[in-house]
Amino acid sequence: MNLTADQHPTSLPNQTERRINPRFNVRVQIELHEDRSAVPIRAETADLSRGGFYVQWNLTISPGTYVKGRLWLDDAPVDFRGRVVTKHPQFGNGIMFLSFEGSGEQLLGRYLEAIAN
Repeated sequence: MNLTADQHPTSLPNQTERRINPRFNVRVQIELHEDRSAVPIRAETADLSRGGFYVQWNLTISPGTYVKGRLWLDDAPVDFRGRVVTKHPQFGNGIMFLSFEGSGEQLLGRYLEAIAN
């Protein structure tokens, strides 16, 4: 895989790497809704992989919370369900993808393959 300097997978310091999918430092617009909430949270990803993403924000969500969301990949919406797996207070959350609507998983795969090449 040939990556440019800004596309190398990222990790937080002093944290054991447990991921099976490489992460890419890429900013993608995202909208999230906690289950049972109509209030959208809009942000950008800090990194993205086939397994999930990290988003930086001050008001973090508790691990175990289920979310619905939408990523915009080259102006194509990708709807998904996910679960918050990490919380770094006043810094951000790691969210794991659980499922995708329609061809969302294939769109994500093609998007990440294009970044990697």
